[in-house]
Amino acid sequence: MTGGAGFIGSNLCERLIYDYSVTAIDNLSEGKYEYVKHLTVRKDFVFLHGDILDREFLEKVMKGKNIVFHLAASADIRRSYKNTRLDLRQNIIGTWNVLEAMRKNDVRLIVFSSSSAVYGEVESNNPLEEDFGPLCPISLYGASKLANEGMVTAYCHLYGFSALIYRFANIVGKNQHRGIVVDFLTKLKRNPRVLEVLGDGRQLKSYTDVEDCVEGMIYGLRSFSCKSSWEIYNIGTFDAITADQVAKIVIDELRLKNVKIKHRGGVRGWPGDTRKCILSIQKLKSTGWAPKFSSEDAVKRAVRTLRRVYFGA
Repeated sequence: MTGGAGFIGSNLCERLIYDYSVTAIDNLSEGKYEYVKHLTVRKDFVFLHGDILDREFLEKVMKGKNIVFHLAASADIRRSYKNTRLDLRQNIIGTWNVLEAMRKNDVRLIVFSSSSAVYGEVESNNPLEEDFGPLCPISLYGASKLANEGMVTAYCHLYGFSALIYRFANIVGKNQHRGIVVDFLTKLKRNPRVLEVLGDGRQLKSYTDVEDCVEGMIYGLRSFSCKSSWEIYNIGTFDAITADQVAKIVIDELRLKNVKIKHRGGVRGWPGDTRKCILSIQKLKSTGWAPKFSSEDAVKRAVRTLRRVYFGA
């Protein structure tokens, strides 16, 4: 697994070791070894410090493997807006390296983490299905994920790969280090009287508990038939809430009073941010999976987990 010490990767490692022997790699630029340290006592888990930009390293790691879960990526939309090389190197070239290492080692099944960012800015009020198009991302991150999807399906067609592609909504929960919940916790720790919300607060999105996300990935894998070259699944929830609602949940969970909410950055907040994103999850539900938590409950659970990191309680 690439990105094995990251947010979703570390949670996925904890789940996969019940069914698989797992080798997790991470360059620890954003992931943390402490997220998976407790797993290293197991004989069926190995952690290696390495980078997907190092093709020689990848080719050695891939030997004898059956499946690659490719989660390593640069996922900071605001940062890539300022540094346009980030997503090109980490996401596009990194994914090409992973695919090439698989090809040379005859590993033919990849599980790829994509993003709802591939859909871009969509005005429709209907949940977006996997066959929605045309796909017009508005961030370099979304563009890189869409390019990666194209590379993955091309390798399926050209070299006999099979692939599961998961388009994630906003995932929240244990080991999270980026995103709206972390942003709000960081700001409120610095100043518990004022909370700055980027955008007008009306951005409407789904928030998915990381446990639901991981279970969805497992259900998709179990139902996948390698007779089909690839499948694309959305992973999200059945509802959505606004940024201002997220702010209120965080404030309430921290039991703060008289917090003033200020908005900054216009209607969008930052370049590349989509104002609305609601995914249809009907296709993945057909495998037997369903999210346990609503967007509101997912955010509440994330705050209860992460406040120990930021507030020590």
